[in-house]
Amino acid sequence: MMSESPVRYPLILNPKAKGEKGRRALKFIMANATRFTIYATRSREEAIDLAREFVREGEELVIAAGGDGTLNAVIEGLAGSQTALGVFPTGTMNVFAREMGIPYDKLENAMEVIDGGHSEEVDLFAMNGAPFVQMAGVGFDAQVIEETSWESKKRLGPFAYLLAASKVLRSKPPQLTVTCSDGRVLEGVAMLVGNGSLYGGQFPLFKNASNTDNLLDVVVFKEAGYQFVKDSLKGLVKGGIDLHSHGDSVEYVQAAGLKVTSKEDVPVEIDGELWGRSTIIDFSQTGKTLKVFTPVEPKVKLRYALLKILSPWRD
Repeated sequence: MMSESPVRYPLILNPKAKGEKGRRALKFIMANATRFTIYATRSREEAIDLAREFVREGEELVIAAGGDGTLNAVIEGLAGSQTALGVFPTGTMNVFAREMGIPYDKLENAMEVIDGGHSEEVDLFAMNGAPFVQMAGVGFDAQVIEETSWESKKRLGPFAYLLAASKVLRSKPPQLTVTCSDGRVLEGVAMLVGNGSLYGGQFPLFKNASNTDNLLDVVVFKEAGYQFVKDSLKGLVKGGIDLHSHGDSVEYVQAAGLKVTSKEDVPVEIDGELWGRSTIIDFSQTGKTLKVFTPVEPKVKLRYALLKILSPWRD
């Protein structure tokens, strides 16, 4: 009697992934092609449409193979459905994969997570109607992404962002007004929003964040230049900025929603990808969740390991 064949999973692939990591990913996918039905996308919109079509067809799982941008597109298509997300991290930063403890160095290990069958449901928020699952930024970090070319990312990896950041730090920052859903008003020059704890890779920045509490963690920076760098680095080496960080130059709050206004167009990023520019930015709950395949013990060990790495530089 023949054994039952493994289920073929729909796999949405970003074919533009280049470099050694992209080549290894494609090699793994093709070597295991009997496990997948592969869809190479030509645009973000196509990835969203494909994910929505898989939801309509009643697929139990869709795998996204790409970086945080590809992941965000697939998430928009799956938002609020019963179709789960499997993650093949092949991008530069892979922040959400790191947050959930999904292996990002070998796709064999990421496949083992999917085959393990364990899943979690996480909150989904939206920025001006666009869903995001991990993080968002208004001002500085979005402008850094805006200034970072694909060529420099390919050549320098994460260091490309540092070069762009040095340029942005010399520019005049926008003035932002942040109004929380409970009426609190904050002023600043840049803002980071976290649904999870990690920002920009493996570093926990939002110390009190949970992606299952229906709250956004919001860090508002009130000064640009040297003070901005100092506040950011201080938060990273301490294992994150927390709710007690209320000072002259930085403030951390939690809110169910918020509105950001500026007299000039400011850049906005969600899940590490540039969204565009606007003078009014609304962050709100979607009332939906996202089902994600994760390791059985995904996040706790990761955070302790990172804090151990950072401990020599902590106070």
